Amino acid sequence: MHPRQTLQAFDAFLVARGLRLDAVVVGGAALELLGVVARITRDCDILHPSLPPAILEAARDFAVAQRAHGEALDEDWLNNGPEQLAQALPPGWEQRTQPAFSGAAIVLRAPGRMDLLRTKLFALCDRGTDLRDCLALAPLRDELEEARAWVERQDGNPDWPEHVRAVLEDLARRLGHVPA
Repeated sequence: MHPRQTLQAFDAFLVARGLRLDAVVVGGAALELLGVVARITRDCDILHPSLPPAILEAARDFAVAQRAHGEALDEDWLNNGPEQLAQALPPGWEQRTQPAFSGAAIVLRAPGRMDLLRTKLFALCDRGTDLRDCLALAPLRDELEEARAWVERQDGNPDWPEHVRAVLEDLARRLGHVPA
């Protein structure tokens, strides 16, 4: 899906149903909405709040309608998959959000740069599939170091901190950062 186009159409869909959505978006959709990347995403991950049943039902109905018009949109395209991160991000992340999308029925914010970077670096270390997004964010060496401490605390595996350091050092090299 193209996040902006999909959300614009979903915005009109929600208006017709008399529904509103005010939330924090993360992942590839957030990066695309912020102009960091220009790419198709599979879904739109909502960090906070938990999506109410009426919005989830509307999102499923919207996906069915879109598929009837030839658009490939999964029924769970709008989801709370990463919502556990809301509890893990450093305190005050809610006050550091930035505007990402605004329509008649939908207002989306994204985490601030460091919090968004933390989530993407964690995903890179955890899944290994977010390298392009991390490169597009182009973190400075200091930002990588600041985020590293947080990412290292996100998994209890005793090998996790060393894995995080190795992944972030590889990213730093790819970004052209010289070792400190």
